[in-house]
Amino acid sequence: MELSPYYEKQIECIHCKKKFKSMKVRSNFVKVKETESDFHPIYENDINPLLYNVFVCEHCGFSFTEDFAKYFAPGVMEAIDEQITSHWIPHNFSGERSIADALQAYKLALVCGDLKKEKHIALAGLALRTAWLYRLIGYEEQETRFLKIARDQYIDAYSTEDYAGTAMSEVRVIYLIAELSRRIGDREQAIRYFSRVIEKQQSSNEAKIIELAKDQWQQMRATND
Repeated sequence: MELSPYYEKQIECIHCKKKFKSMKVRSNFVKVKETESDFHPIYENDINPLLYNVFVCEHCGFSFTEDFAKYFAPGVMEAIDEQITSHWIPHNFSGERSIADALQAYKLALVCGDLKKEKHIALAGLALRTAWLYRLIGYEEQETRFLKIARDQYIDAYSTEDYAGTAMSEVRVIYLIAELSRRIGDREQAIRYFSRVIEKQQSSNEAKIIELAKDQWQQMRATND
């Protein structure tokens, strides 16, 4: 019997504490062909783990990722009950997901994350992945909309340093602010933040990101001359 690329994972909702199943992709089936300049991975086959990053609780509608904190500030659970759960018609996202399913899950997670006052770095990641999914289906207007949301959240993450203790380094955050600014046509911010990345070349061990920033910065300068 051939092994499926997918497996079901039992998840406990961090909001209502009830259990539900969510699909994940086995890591040995994930094959990245190339990575775009904003770190969007292009996969070799039709198996895209990005579609399964968000867990959607079938019971209460709360949607979250592994990056969400378990802590809920006072009053937040009540706000979620009122704005999400009271409108939720129980249904599950447990099977294989289409891009449309995944977009619904990501947008729900963005609303939930905002209500929960999640870190800017977590919200930025959700918005960026939403933009990537719109890119896959060629919906440029929505892609740009979510790239801008992601860029603004990365700026907030950078200024509050709430990326500390996550997989995102300072150089990566600054680079993404620059690259997303470039993609949405905010040339001034793009040049400013690419310069900040390049200034870090002596102190950073992320040579690949420094080189990416130099390439993009030079291309932008060249198109201005």
